[in-house]
Amino acid sequence: MDICKIHENASKCSVNAMECFMVLSTQAQKVSIATLCGLFGTLCIFENSLVLYLIFSSPRTRRKPSYLFISSLALADILASIIFVCSFVNFHVFNKTDFSKETFLLQLGGVNTSFSASVSSLLLTALDRYISISRPSEYKLLMTRKRAWIALGVLWVTCATIASLPLLGWNCCTLNSTCSELFPFVDHKYLSSWICFIVALLGCIVYAYAHVLWRAHQHVAYMEKNQVQVGKQNARMRMDVMLAKTLVMVLTVLVLCWSPVLILMIYSIFARLSNHLRKVFAFCSTLCLLNSMVNPIIYALRSKELYSSLRMIFSRFRRQLKASEESPEAESTHKSSIVET
Repeated sequence: MDICKIHENASKCSVNAMECFMVLSTQAQKVSIATLCGLFGTLCIFENSLVLYLIFSSPRTRRKPSYLFISSLALADILASIIFVCSFVNFHVFNKTDFSKETFLLQLGGVNTSFSASVSSLLLTALDRYISISRPSEYKLLMTRKRAWIALGVLWVTCATIASLPLLGWNCCTLNSTCSELFPFVDHKYLSSWICFIVALLGCIVYAYAHVLWRAHQHVAYMEKNQVQVGKQNARMRMDVMLAKTLVMVLTVLVLCWSPVLILMIYSIFARLSNHLRKVFAFCSTLCLLNSMVNPIIYALRSKELYSSLRMIFSRFRRQLKASEESPEAESTHKSSIVET
């Protein structure tokens, strides 16, 4: 299939125009996309659902603002995996076009809302850790549960509003403007604005975590220099080293998963995309889903409180499983003794 010349089509906003964006031409490509989406999506839903259960099953964790932000991240990643996998597979694998422009923009708005809320929740988590290390004595006064809930409300409303703008009228069909080469019906300028929004969020996350790493490095250097309270020093250094490793993992995964998609989006604004690049973009889009799958491992399961809760659940499950295995044997022994009597 050649590159779809959207601007030369007689009806760029018809349902048939969406076929130009179905870039997967072989069965192998479709099977690969379906496998990646199915695997990443299933693991993402399971992991993030487990994180939500661990947080809200414990009164101690669900009261902390930091865990509220992680809950928002988990919820956003669950919604992202469900909406993205369903819409993406239906469109690129099964080539479904039996829906209206409004339905497609509604699905796209759901995907944008969930992924934007996921990145925004990462930003709130970064700011929470930034405040905790830069102003530790004032942290509990600055980061209250009420302020955390207000921040989450503003986050979700903002992301939903920005994502619904194409459905509300900011699309190339209503405005009769230039359409994007990557998404049907999406206005060129809207895509540029959304990219700027996501890049700004990622920039703030990188800045916040870079500052946290710098402060942790300063603290370790200070304690090594002054040699104060060796026991506490070693414990604090271990915690700072663990924090540094976690943050390096966070930034590495975030950059690796989002950079390819954003680079191709930015490139599409300034130049025409070949059919090969649009196929690459389709596969790179699954990396955002991979990021949602990795988020609970990095942010939640490396937490000592959640990890201990997870171990308690597994130990309880093993005890129940062991008891269920032993009960039939005990019951059969009891029945045989009755028969012998």
